[in-house]
Amino acid sequence: MKNLIQKIGVIGLGAMGMGIAQSLIRAGISTYGFDINNKACEKLKKIGAIEVANSPARSVSELDALLFVVVNGAQVENILFGGENPLVKQLKAGACIVIHSTISAEQAQNFAIRLQEYHINMLDAPISGGALKAEQGKLTVMVSGSSELFEKMKPIFDVTSERLYYIGNKIGQGSTVKMIHQLLAGVHIAVAAESMALAAKAGISLDLMYDIVTHAAGNSWMFENRIPHILSGDYTPKSSVDIFVKDLGIVLEAGKTMKFPLPMAATAHQMFLAASNEGFGQWDDSAVIKTFKGITLPEKKS
Repeated sequence: MKNLIQKIGVIGLGAMGMGIAQSLIRAGISTYGFDINNKACEKLKKIGAIEVANSPARSVSELDALLFVVVNGAQVENILFGGENPLVKQLKAGACIVIHSTISAEQAQNFAIRLQEYHINMLDAPISGGALKAEQGKLTVMVSGSSELFEKMKPIFDVTSERLYYIGNKIGQGSTVKMIHQLLAGVHIAVAAESMALAAKAGISLDLMYDIVTHAAGNSWMFENRIPHILSGDYTPKSSVDIFVKDLGIVLEAGKTMKFPLPMAATAHQMFLAASNEGFGQWDDSAVIKTFKGITLPEKKS
């Protein structure tokens, strides 16, 4: 398989997709961006994208690889296979689809099988690291699929990642690893919120509590990263509450299929569901703290 990856499309120019696209452009790779958000498209065009559009239909036949950085499997399904003239029919044979979105292993396997019917290759390659790491080209990428295809795409992954892991040749293994990671991430956010809510109830300064924890054994990356959102009262989403409603839902479905108990994941999932139910679904995931009553939280300064 010759390494002829020259033109890359990025579908989904949110915080993560925008960062990935910026990293590709910075490396001199011909990059095409697609998003329904016009402002995101305009931003990427100014940065140096070859072409941006609300839909990939215009130039998709030119692309060697298409990176999906959308919210969920339903969006991947709709973009690839939806409509009278689905995108999959417009891709050239041998093109590579890379699914960076967090989806279930079963969804990843289903997409790969259906793409093969059109002679389209696929790698299951979920990502982690957040918007800043994406912009810096320092993501963690967990890839599964053909080892030959992985080697073909590796120069692209090297541009966007700091940590690149090849999990195995079976599609879905990457998504399984990411699912387990999201169990930890979701539980860490939930328990960080619970601990700070308890501090607020006890009358402890939240700034003081944050300083102590981040210099002691109870710290976690999520605590250190998310609690400042609470301290500033700014819940502008980097990753939303509803993302963890989805991701922990994937975790619990996997546990159900395996008949494996996941009590911590289930509790955290209920906390995110409660936050979404109260209207915080599109807020930053740290807004899960707002489900705790009888406490006063910092408010955003005008």
